[in-house]
Amino acid sequence: MDDNRHTEIEAGAVCGPDGCDTDSVAPANLSRAAGVGTRIDIVSDAICPWCYIGKRHLESALATLASEGFHFTVHWNPFQLNPDMPPEGRDRAAYRAWKFGGAEKAKAIDARIQGAAEAAGLSFRQDLMTRTPNTIDAHRLIWFAGQKGVQDATMEVVFKAYFMEGKDIGDHAVLADCGAAAGMNRDEVLAFLSSDLADKEMRAADQSAREAGVSGVPSFFLDGYTVFSGAMPTEHMVQAFRRGQQVLREQASKAA
Repeated sequence: MDDNRHTEIEAGAVCGPDGCDTDSVAPANLSRAAGVGTRIDIVSDAICPWCYIGKRHLESALATLASEGFHFTVHWNPFQLNPDMPPEGRDRAAYRAWKFGGAEKAKAIDARIQGAAEAAGLSFRQDLMTRTPNTIDAHRLIWFAGQKGVQDATMEVVFKAYFMEGKDIGDHAVLADCGAAAGMNRDEVLAFLSSDLADKEMRAADQSAREAGVSGVPSFFLDGYTVFSGAMPTEHMVQAFRRGQQVLREQASKAA
């Protein structure tokens, strides 16, 4: 960690405004956690394939770290890959052909993603994914799940609904089903989604991430300090978080 108190940044495959086949470094400084070197914050979008792949890599990394005595909590933070997406979303094939400069380029990107997903044990069904949704309500649900103590489980269900079941996660009924599958009361979730609660907050958090320099997701932070961006391989995550926690604790000891 340098004098700016950022850990060494490594870049992996990310999703950004121009697509999901780029590398990016994302400097940012989220709010500090109370514990020293234990809080992992992930900035992500629910339609980012590398975020789901990165989640699997992270889960494997955390299992390895736990066996070594390193323990962390995981928190999900919003980022919209398509902030100008209309509320009803768009036809996925047409939108991606426009965004990436043609259907063939979109297919090439999808092929790379499919291979990486399979290597992570994920069975993406891109043939079922017909809509590119607006994700602000998905982010609201994930935030709400955090208040209920089931955020990571909800993130998993939302990812699965989109990438494996081809569901429109911009639809309130679909999101309510996701919340229920993660252990929340479906009617309570639907009532929350039907309100405007946390809408401004999610948009503000998204904008704050952009202003802090986040340009691609997933981006990972430890106690608010940038660690790396992208779906890094599991072993690289293990090294980064192990070293990050050790450095933060050493600094805390010196400051005490």
